[in-house]
This record gives sequence, structure tokens and C-alpha cells, in this order.
Amino acid sequence: MKSNILVLGGKGKTGRRVAERLSKMGHNVRIGSRSETPAFDWDKPETWAKAMDGMDSMYITFQPDLAVPGAFEAIQGLMEEAKRQNIQKVVLLSGKGEREAERCEQVVIDSGVAQTIVRASWFNQNFSESFFLEPIQQGFVALPHADVEVPYVDADDIADVVVEALLKEEHNGEIYELTGPRLLTFREVIQDISKITGRKIGFMPISLADYVKAMEDQGVPADYVWLINYLFAEVLTNPDNQVIKRDIEKVLGRKPTDFSEYLERTMATGIWNEPVKV
Repeated sequence: MKSNILVLGGKGKTGRRVAERLSKMGHNVRIGSRSETPAFDWDKPETWAKAMDGMDSMYITFQPDLAVPGAFEAIQGLMEEAKRQNIQKVVLLSGKGEREAERCEQVVIDSGVAQTIVRASWFNQNFSESFFLEPIQQGFVALPHADVEVPYVDADDIADVVVEALLKEEHNGEIYELTGPRLLTFREVIQDISKITGRKIGFMPISLADYVKAMEDQGVPADYVWLINYLFAEVLTNPDNQVIKRDIEKVLGRKPTDFSEYLERTMATGIWNEPVKV
């Protein structure tokens, strides 16, 4: 049976991968994005119904994060519309160890719609598709909590789990916590990237206060500064986030991607050796 599936954030790190996999399997995929037709805009609830019209299931990623103010109310409204549009199944991408995100999860769980919650650790792709990329390209990285250990998870593994959850009823009602197979610190990650690229990439531990001030001095938007501060202060240091889980093996029947595999794949793209875009 082929399904009609709405992928919110279908151009993002996990959404793009989920959409690609589902499309290759022959499912009818609709990308939920402001630039698509019909458009989906989190800030314009009047766009939601048309985006969901005719869809069987939905993958939910909230930008920039379920922890930000307003996310809870947005998820409430989304699930109410999902019921009106007769959406049969949703998969929510959540953050592992985020108390605010767990409030949003509960909205989905209590909605009456079949659901699977996917709680992910920090992504490998933060170093190649997100906010850590530019400092790596510049050759100097300064980060707080340099020696906190994180079981980084690969976005491809997340996408594989999401696709399984969307398509198979056996995952209904489950909460999966996705991590990589080992713990790494920022210091170790930058050393590994430096080694595989053959480039000298400096690393300096700094305080969270200095990191926040640097973002503010660079004119980073206040809401983004708030989010990064929250992620470093509340999520990265949460002891629950320094525990390796086995849910990827449980769902996929294989081991999660090791960081060394991610390094090799990303190195082949050349992204770490590209000049910084001005």
C-alpha cells in the first residue's frame, strides 16, 4: 500500500532524508514548507489544513526546536487540525533530555492520533550541515563544555527509524531514544575532523557566558542565542544525554552509524575544506 505522507521541515536535516526515502519507496510525499505549494508555515495556522488535506500520515519537525517559547501551543494547534483532517499517524521528532520538548510530546500522545515519538541525541550533522560548520571551515573552534561526552547520532539513522515508524503499526505508541554507539567530546570531535581533513583546526574551551556574548556581538538573533544557551546549559549537560541507547538496533535490526563512518562520508563531500561563504 502506498501512502500520502506530509513531511514537515522536508528540506531540513532529517526531513529531507525522510522525504527522499519515502519517495524512492513510491509513496506520495508532500513537503511541508513555506516555499512549497500548498505552503505550510508554522507562523500561519491558516496554511495547515490545506497542507494536510488528503494526507494519511505526517512527520513533524518543529523549527528551530520544541523547547522554544510558542512550540507547545503550535503543537497543540497542529494536532487539533490533524484530527480534523483525519490524519491517521504522526511521528514527532523530539530532543533527548529536553523537558520542554517532553511537554510537546505529551500533546501528541494525548491527541488520540496514532503516534511514535523519536527522541534524538545531538546530530553528527551539526558539524557539517549546521552551526559548527563555519568555525571548522575557518580552522578555529571555541566551544563551552569541551569535555562533556555526547553519543552523537547520525541523521541518516534518524531518517531510517522515522520511515519505519511511519509505515509500520508495530511502532505505534512507542518512544524511541536514538543515540550513536559511543561517547565523544567536542575536543575529540574537532581532533578527529582535523586528522581526517589533514588541516590544522584549533580548538579552545570557553565559558558558556563568553560563547553567548560572542554570538550577541556577532549580531546573532536573540531567539537563536536563547536556544543555543538553553541547549548548552540544560540539554548538553543533562546526565540522561550521556547514556548510550539501543533503540536503533531495536527498530532497524542493525547497529547505529559510528562517528568514524560519518567522518569518511562527510570528508568525501569536501564540505570541510570549502572556503567560508561570505
